[in-house]
Amino acid sequence: MSEDDGSHGELTVRIAPGVGEFDADEWNALGGTHNPFVAHEFLTALEDSGSVGHGSGWDPATVVVTDAAGHLHAAMPSYAKGHSQGEYVFDHAWADALHRAGRDYYPKLQIAAPFTPATGPRLLLSDPALSPYLLKGAELVCEQNGLSSAHATFIEPEQVALFEAGDWLIRKDIQFHWINQDYDSFDGFLEALASRKRKNLRKERAAAQEGLRIERLSGDDIREEHWDAFWVFYQDTGARKWGTPYLTREAFTLLGERMADRMVLILAFEDGEPIAGALNFVGSEAIYGRYWGCTKDVRFLHFELCYYQAIDIAIERGLSRVEAGAQGGHKLARGYEPVPTTSAHFIVDEGFRAAVADFLEREREGVAVDSVILRERTPFRKGE
Repeated sequence: MSEDDGSHGELTVRIAPGVGEFDADEWNALGGTHNPFVAHEFLTALEDSGSVGHGSGWDPATVVVTDAAGHLHAAMPSYAKGHSQGEYVFDHAWADALHRAGRDYYPKLQIAAPFTPATGPRLLLSDPALSPYLLKGAELVCEQNGLSSAHATFIEPEQVALFEAGDWLIRKDIQFHWINQDYDSFDGFLEALASRKRKNLRKERAAAQEGLRIERLSGDDIREEHWDAFWVFYQDTGARKWGTPYLTREAFTLLGERMADRMVLILAFEDGEPIAGALNFVGSEAIYGRYWGCTKDVRFLHFELCYYQAIDIAIERGLSRVEAGAQGGHKLARGYEPVPTTSAHFIVDEGFRAAVADFLEREREGVAVDSVILRERTPFRKGE
Protein backbone atom coordinates (compact mmCIF):
# COMPACT_ATOMS: atom_id res chain seq x y z
CA MET A 1 0.00 0.00 0.00
CA SER A 2 1.48 3.36 -1.05
CA GLU A 3 0.27 6.86 -0.30
CA ASP A 4 1.58 10.42 -0.17
CA ASP A 5 0.82 11.90 3.26
CA GLY A 6 1.90 15.40 2.27
CA SER A 7 4.71 15.74 4.79
CA HIS A 8 6.88 12.65 4.33
CA GLY A 9 6.47 12.21 0.58
CA GLU A 10 5.34 8.89 -0.83
CA LEU A 11 5.18 6.22 1.85
CA THR A 12 4.80 2.48 1.43
CA VAL A 13 3.28 0.11 3.98
CA ARG A 14 4.64 -3.39 3.60
CA ILE A 15 5.43 -6.61 5.44
CA ALA A 16 9.09 -7.27 6.18
CA PRO A 17 10.37 -10.79 6.95
CA GLY A 18 11.77 -9.68 10.28
CA VAL A 19 13.35 -6.94 12.33
CA GLY A 20 16.79 -8.14 11.26
CA GLU A 21 16.19 -6.61 7.83
CA PHE A 22 16.66 -3.14 9.32
CA ASP A 23 19.59 -1.21 10.68
CA ALA A 24 19.67 -1.29 14.48
CA ASP A 25 20.10 2.47 14.89
CA GLU A 26 17.28 3.22 12.46
CA TRP A 27 14.93 0.77 14.21
CA ASN A 28 15.84 1.95 17.72
CA ALA A 29 15.35 5.58 16.71
CA LEU A 30 11.65 4.72 16.31
CA GLY A 31 11.24 2.60 19.43
CA GLY A 32 13.23 4.80 21.74
CA THR A 33 15.31 3.48 24.61
CA HIS A 34 12.80 3.30 27.45
CA ASN A 35 11.52 -0.22 26.72
CA PRO A 36 14.00 -3.07 26.13
CA PHE A 37 11.51 -5.44 24.50
CA VAL A 38 10.99 -3.46 21.31
CA ALA A 39 14.72 -2.87 20.90
CA HIS A 40 16.39 -4.20 17.76
CA GLU A 41 18.76 -6.19 19.98
CA PHE A 42 15.98 -8.06 21.77
CA LEU A 43 13.80 -8.81 18.76
CA THR A 44 16.66 -9.92 16.52
CA ALA A 45 18.06 -12.16 19.26
CA LEU A 46 14.75 -14.03 19.16
CA GLU A 47 14.89 -14.23 15.36
CA ASP A 48 18.54 -15.23 15.09
CA SER A 49 18.27 -17.87 17.82
CA GLY A 50 15.26 -19.58 16.27
CA SER A 51 13.04 -18.72 19.24
CA VAL A 52 10.68 -17.17 16.70
CA GLY A 53 10.42 -18.20 13.08
CA HIS A 54 10.11 -21.58 11.39
CA GLY A 55 8.45 -24.21 13.55
CA SER A 56 7.77 -21.91 16.49
CA GLY A 57 4.29 -20.74 15.54
CA TRP A 58 5.63 -17.17 15.70
CA ASP A 59 6.48 -16.21 12.11
CA PRO A 60 7.78 -12.63 11.82
CA ALA A 61 5.49 -10.45 9.72
CA THR A 62 6.83 -7.01 10.59
CA VAL A 63 4.56 -4.23 9.35
CA VAL A 64 6.61 -1.17 8.38
CA VAL A 65 6.21 2.23 6.73
CA THR A 66 9.10 3.27 4.49
CA ASP A 67 9.71 6.16 2.11
CA ALA A 68 10.88 6.02 -1.50
CA ALA A 69 14.50 5.77 -0.40
CA GLY A 70 13.72 2.82 1.87
CA HIS A 71 14.09 4.76 5.12
CA LEU A 72 12.04 3.51 8.03
CA HIS A 73 9.34 5.87 9.36
CA ALA A 74 7.15 3.53 11.42
CA ALA A 75 7.13 -0.11 12.43
CA MET A 76 5.01 -2.67 14.23
CA PRO A 77 6.65 -5.83 15.63
CA SER A 78 4.13 -8.45 14.51
CA TYR A 79 3.91 -12.16 13.93
CA ALA A 80 1.66 -14.60 12.10
CA LYS A 81 0.51 -17.02 14.77
CA GLY A 82 -0.73 -20.56 14.40
CA HIS A 83 -1.65 -20.86 18.09
CA SER A 84 -2.22 -18.69 21.16
CA GLN A 85 0.80 -19.72 23.23
CA GLY A 86 3.24 -17.24 24.75
CA GLU A 87 0.84 -14.28 24.66
CA TYR A 88 -0.60 -14.02 28.21
CA VAL A 89 -3.81 -12.41 26.95
CA PHE A 90 -6.03 -15.42 26.59
CA ASP A 91 -8.25 -15.78 23.55
CA HIS A 92 -8.71 -19.56 23.48
CA ALA A 93 -12.46 -19.16 24.05
CA TRP A 94 -12.65 -16.92 20.98
CA ALA A 95 -10.83 -19.53 18.92
CA ASP A 96 -13.17 -22.26 20.14
CA ALA A 97 -16.25 -20.16 19.38
CA LEU A 98 -15.15 -19.46 15.81
CA HIS A 99 -14.20 -23.11 15.31
CA ARG A 100 -17.67 -24.20 16.44
CA ALA A 101 -19.10 -21.80 13.87
CA GLY A 102 -17.18 -23.70 11.20
CA ARG A 103 -14.45 -21.12 10.59
CA ASP A 104 -10.74 -20.89 11.33
CA TYR A 105 -9.35 -18.59 14.00
CA TYR A 106 -5.75 -19.37 13.07
CA PRO A 107 -3.64 -17.98 11.58
CA LYS A 108 -3.93 -14.58 13.23
CA LEU A 109 -1.63 -11.55 13.51
CA GLN A 110 -0.02 -10.90 16.89
CA ILE A 111 1.45 -7.44 17.58
CA ALA A 112 3.67 -7.95 20.58
CA ALA A 113 7.07 -8.57 22.05
CA PRO A 114 7.04 -12.38 21.89
CA PHE A 115 6.67 -14.28 25.16
CA THR A 116 6.76 -11.00 27.08
CA PRO A 117 3.76 -9.83 29.14
CA ALA A 118 5.26 -6.38 29.74
CA THR A 119 3.71 -3.08 28.73
CA GLY A 120 5.39 -1.21 25.92
CA PRO A 121 4.89 0.66 22.64
CA ARG A 122 3.34 -1.44 19.90
CA LEU A 123 3.43 1.30 17.26
CA LEU A 124 6.97 2.55 16.71
CA LEU A 125 6.57 5.96 15.15
CA SER A 126 8.72 8.81 13.90
CA ASP A 127 5.48 10.83 13.81
CA PRO A 128 2.22 9.97 15.68
CA ALA A 129 0.32 10.92 12.50
CA LEU A 130 1.63 7.69 10.95
CA SER A 131 -0.23 5.40 13.36
CA PRO A 132 -3.20 4.94 10.95
CA TYR A 133 -0.79 3.62 8.33
CA LEU A 134 0.34 0.81 10.63
CA LEU A 135 -3.16 -0.04 11.82
CA LYS A 136 -4.55 -0.07 8.30
CA GLY A 137 -1.56 -2.12 7.22
CA ALA A 138 -2.32 -4.73 9.90
CA GLU A 139 -5.96 -4.82 8.83
CA LEU A 140 -5.00 -5.35 5.18
CA VAL A 141 -2.57 -8.13 6.14
CA CYS A 142 -5.49 -9.94 7.75
CA GLU A 143 -8.01 -9.29 4.98
CA GLN A 144 -5.69 -10.11 2.08
CA ASN A 145 -4.09 -13.21 3.62
CA GLY A 146 -7.07 -14.94 5.21
CA LEU A 147 -6.16 -14.14 8.81
CA SER A 148 -9.09 -13.94 11.19
CA SER A 149 -7.85 -11.08 13.34
CA ALA A 150 -5.04 -8.90 14.67
CA HIS A 151 -4.19 -8.50 18.35
CA ALA A 152 -1.94 -5.91 20.00
CA THR A 153 -1.17 -6.90 23.58
CA PHE A 154 0.20 -5.07 26.63
CA ILE A 155 -0.03 -1.66 24.98
CA GLU A 156 1.57 1.16 26.94
CA PRO A 157 -1.11 3.57 28.24
CA GLU A 158 0.04 6.44 26.03
CA GLN A 159 -0.77 4.48 22.86
CA VAL A 160 -4.19 3.09 23.73
CA ALA A 161 -5.93 6.13 22.22
CA LEU A 162 -4.28 5.42 18.86
CA PHE A 163 -5.93 2.02 18.69
CA GLU A 164 -9.25 3.45 19.89
CA ALA A 165 -9.07 6.03 17.10
CA GLY A 166 -8.62 3.17 14.65
CA ASP A 167 -11.82 1.57 15.98
CA TRP A 168 -10.06 -1.51 17.33
CA LEU A 169 -11.80 -3.33 20.18
CA ILE A 170 -10.26 -2.64 23.58
CA ARG A 171 -9.76 -5.30 26.23
CA LYS A 172 -8.80 -4.67 29.86
CA ASP A 173 -7.09 -6.91 32.37
CA ILE A 174 -5.03 -6.62 35.56
CA GLN A 175 -1.37 -7.11 36.39
CA PHE A 176 0.51 -6.53 39.63
CA HIS A 177 3.25 -3.89 39.56
CA TRP A 178 5.34 -2.46 42.36
CA ILE A 179 5.15 1.34 42.34
CA ASN A 180 8.07 3.40 43.64
CA GLN A 181 6.82 6.19 45.89
CA ASP A 182 10.28 7.78 46.05
CA TYR A 183 11.44 5.27 48.67
CA ASP A 184 15.03 5.73 49.83
CA SER A 185 15.51 2.06 50.76
CA PHE A 186 13.72 -1.25 51.07
CA ASP A 187 13.13 -0.44 54.73
CA GLY A 188 11.55 2.83 53.63
CA PHE A 189 9.15 0.83 51.48
CA LEU A 190 8.39 -1.52 54.37
CA GLU A 191 7.44 1.42 56.56
CA ALA A 192 4.52 2.07 54.20
CA LEU A 193 3.08 -1.38 54.98
CA ALA A 194 0.81 -2.44 57.82
CA SER A 195 2.90 -3.69 60.73
CA ARG A 196 1.95 -7.37 60.38
CA LYS A 197 2.70 -7.35 56.65
CA ARG A 198 5.97 -5.56 57.29
CA LYS A 199 7.06 -8.28 59.75
CA ASN A 200 6.04 -11.03 57.32
CA LEU A 201 8.17 -9.60 54.52
CA ARG A 202 11.20 -9.24 56.78
CA LYS A 203 10.82 -12.87 57.88
CA GLU A 204 10.50 -14.04 54.29
CA ARG A 205 13.65 -12.25 53.20
CA ALA A 206 15.64 -13.56 56.16
CA ALA A 207 14.47 -17.14 55.57
CA ALA A 208 15.18 -16.97 51.83
CA GLN A 209 18.71 -15.62 52.28
CA GLU A 210 19.79 -17.90 55.11
CA GLY A 211 22.83 -19.94 54.12
CA LEU A 212 22.87 -18.56 50.57
CA ARG A 213 24.93 -16.02 48.65
CA ILE A 214 22.95 -13.85 46.27
CA GLU A 215 24.71 -12.08 43.40
CA ARG A 216 23.47 -9.58 40.82
CA LEU A 217 25.25 -9.73 37.49
CA SER A 218 25.04 -7.30 34.60
CA GLY A 219 27.06 -6.36 31.52
CA ASP A 220 30.37 -8.16 31.09
CA ASP A 221 29.97 -9.84 34.48
CA ILE A 222 27.45 -12.23 32.90
CA ARG A 223 29.48 -15.08 31.40
CA GLU A 224 28.53 -18.21 29.48
CA GLU A 225 28.81 -20.30 32.63
CA HIS A 226 26.08 -18.16 34.18
CA TRP A 227 23.86 -18.64 31.14
CA ASP A 228 24.50 -22.39 31.32
CA ALA A 229 23.28 -22.42 34.92
CA PHE A 230 20.30 -20.22 34.15
CA TRP A 231 19.34 -22.37 31.15
CA VAL A 232 18.90 -25.32 33.53
CA PHE A 233 16.67 -23.20 35.79
CA TYR A 234 14.67 -21.89 32.82
CA GLN A 235 14.10 -25.37 31.39
CA ASP A 236 12.87 -26.65 34.75
CA THR A 237 10.30 -23.86 35.09
CA GLY A 238 9.24 -24.19 31.46
CA ALA A 239 8.73 -27.93 31.73
CA ARG A 240 6.53 -27.53 34.80
CA LYS A 241 4.43 -24.67 33.38
CA TRP A 242 3.87 -25.31 29.70
CA GLY A 243 5.93 -28.29 28.58
CA THR A 244 8.45 -26.66 26.24
CA PRO A 245 10.47 -23.50 26.96
CA TYR A 246 9.89 -20.76 24.40
CA LEU A 247 13.47 -19.49 24.17
CA THR A 248 16.36 -21.54 22.83
CA ARG A 249 19.66 -21.77 24.65
CA GLU A 250 21.26 -19.60 21.96
CA ALA A 251 18.79 -16.81 22.74
CA PHE A 252 20.40 -16.20 26.11
CA THR A 253 23.88 -16.01 24.61
CA LEU A 254 22.72 -13.54 21.96
CA LEU A 255 20.82 -11.43 24.49
CA GLY A 256 23.94 -11.37 26.64
CA GLU A 257 26.09 -10.31 23.70
CA ARG A 258 23.69 -7.61 22.50
CA MET A 259 22.12 -6.09 25.59
CA ALA A 260 23.70 -7.42 28.79
CA ASP A 261 24.00 -3.87 30.08
CA ARG A 262 20.19 -3.74 30.08
CA MET A 263 19.83 -7.01 31.99
CA VAL A 264 20.31 -8.04 35.60
CA LEU A 265 20.80 -11.74 36.26
CA ILE A 266 20.25 -12.58 39.93
CA LEU A 267 21.71 -15.89 41.08
CA ALA A 268 21.51 -17.67 44.44
CA PHE A 269 24.49 -19.84 45.40
CA GLU A 270 24.68 -22.57 48.01
CA ASP A 271 28.16 -23.83 48.87
CA GLY A 272 29.46 -22.11 45.76
CA GLU A 273 26.97 -23.72 43.38
CA PRO A 274 24.10 -21.83 41.72
CA ILE A 275 20.72 -23.26 42.76
CA ALA A 276 18.29 -20.60 41.50
CA GLY A 277 18.13 -17.52 39.32
CA ALA A 278 15.93 -14.72 38.04
CA LEU A 279 16.47 -12.66 34.90
CA ASN A 280 15.40 -9.02 34.69
CA PHE A 281 15.47 -6.48 31.88
CA VAL A 282 15.92 -2.80 32.67
CA GLY A 283 14.32 0.14 30.89
CA SER A 284 14.60 3.84 31.55
CA GLU A 285 11.53 3.81 33.81
CA ALA A 286 11.04 0.23 34.98
CA ILE A 287 12.67 -3.08 35.71
CA TYR A 288 10.93 -6.08 34.19
CA GLY A 289 11.12 -9.50 35.80
CA ARG A 290 10.95 -12.16 33.09
CA TYR A 291 12.33 -15.60 33.89
CA TRP A 292 12.98 -17.63 37.01
CA GLY A 293 13.96 -21.17 37.91
CA CYS A 294 15.66 -23.33 40.49
CA THR A 295 17.17 -26.75 41.04
CA LYS A 296 16.49 -26.76 44.78
CA ASP A 297 13.36 -25.61 46.56
CA VAL A 298 14.13 -23.04 49.24
CA ARG A 299 11.23 -21.47 51.09
CA PHE A 300 10.51 -17.91 49.94
CA LEU A 301 13.50 -17.87 47.52
CA HIS A 302 11.20 -17.24 44.56
CA PHE A 303 9.83 -14.13 46.29
CA GLU A 304 13.33 -12.96 47.20
CA LEU A 305 14.87 -13.30 43.74
CA CYS A 306 11.86 -12.25 41.67
CA TYR A 307 10.14 -9.60 43.79
CA TYR A 308 12.27 -8.23 46.63
CA GLN A 309 15.54 -8.04 44.71
CA ALA A 310 13.72 -6.25 41.89
CA ILE A 311 12.35 -3.73 44.40
CA ASP A 312 15.88 -3.17 45.72
CA ILE A 313 17.17 -2.51 42.20
CA ALA A 314 14.30 -0.16 41.35
CA ILE A 315 14.95 1.90 44.48
CA GLU A 316 18.72 1.99 43.90
CA ARG A 317 18.31 3.08 40.27
CA GLY A 318 15.40 5.45 40.82
CA LEU A 319 13.05 3.47 38.57
CA SER A 320 9.35 4.18 38.83
CA ARG A 321 8.06 0.61 38.92
CA VAL A 322 8.68 -3.12 38.80
CA GLU A 323 6.71 -5.20 36.31
CA ALA A 324 7.00 -8.78 37.47
CA GLY A 325 5.10 -10.56 34.72
CA ALA A 326 1.60 -11.90 34.25
CA GLN A 327 -0.83 -13.21 36.85
CA GLY A 328 0.23 -14.03 40.39
CA GLY A 329 -2.16 -12.78 43.07
CA HIS A 330 0.51 -13.71 45.62
CA LYS A 331 2.37 -10.55 44.53
CA LEU A 332 -0.34 -8.49 46.22
CA ALA A 333 0.78 -9.39 49.75
CA ARG A 334 4.32 -8.38 48.82
CA GLY A 335 3.59 -4.78 47.95
CA TYR A 336 2.68 -5.17 44.29
CA GLU A 337 -0.48 -3.29 43.34
CA PRO A 338 -3.20 -4.07 40.78
CA VAL A 339 -2.83 -1.95 37.65
CA PRO A 340 -4.81 -2.09 34.40
CA THR A 341 -3.35 -3.56 31.23
CA THR A 342 -4.79 -3.05 27.77
CA SER A 343 -4.92 -4.98 24.51
CA ALA A 344 -6.55 -4.02 21.20
CA HIS A 345 -8.20 -6.32 18.67
CA PHE A 346 -9.21 -6.10 15.03
CA ILE A 347 -11.72 -8.78 13.92
CA VAL A 348 -12.28 -9.27 10.19
CA ASP A 349 -15.72 -10.92 10.31
CA GLU A 350 -18.38 -8.39 11.34
CA GLY A 351 -20.59 -10.95 13.07
CA PHE A 352 -17.71 -12.36 15.08
CA ARG A 353 -16.53 -8.82 15.89
CA ALA A 354 -19.97 -8.00 17.33
CA ALA A 355 -19.88 -11.12 19.49
CA VAL A 356 -16.38 -10.31 20.78
CA ALA A 357 -17.38 -6.69 21.46
CA ASP A 358 -20.31 -7.89 23.57
CA PHE A 359 -18.02 -10.27 25.47
CA LEU A 360 -15.49 -7.51 26.14
CA GLU A 361 -18.12 -5.15 27.49
CA ARG A 362 -19.24 -7.74 30.04
CA GLU A 363 -15.65 -8.74 30.82
CA ARG A 364 -14.65 -5.12 31.53
CA GLU A 365 -17.35 -4.87 34.19
CA GLY A 366 -15.92 -7.90 35.97
CA VAL A 367 -12.35 -6.63 35.70
CA ALA A 368 -13.41 -3.28 37.20
CA VAL A 369 -15.00 -5.03 40.18
CA ASP A 370 -11.95 -7.25 40.66
CA SER A 371 -9.68 -4.21 40.60
CA VAL A 372 -11.60 -2.52 43.41
CA ILE A 373 -11.54 -5.68 45.54
CA LEU A 374 -7.84 -6.26 44.96
CA ARG A 375 -6.94 -2.67 45.79
CA GLU A 376 -8.69 -3.03 49.13
CA ARG A 377 -6.45 -6.02 49.87
CA THR A 378 -3.09 -4.28 49.36
CA PRO A 379 -0.77 -4.52 52.39
CA PHE A 380 -0.26 -0.78 52.74
CA ARG A 381 -1.25 1.01 55.94
CA LYS A 382 -4.86 2.08 56.01
CA GLY A 383 -5.33 4.48 58.90
CA GLU A 384 -3.01 2.47 61.12
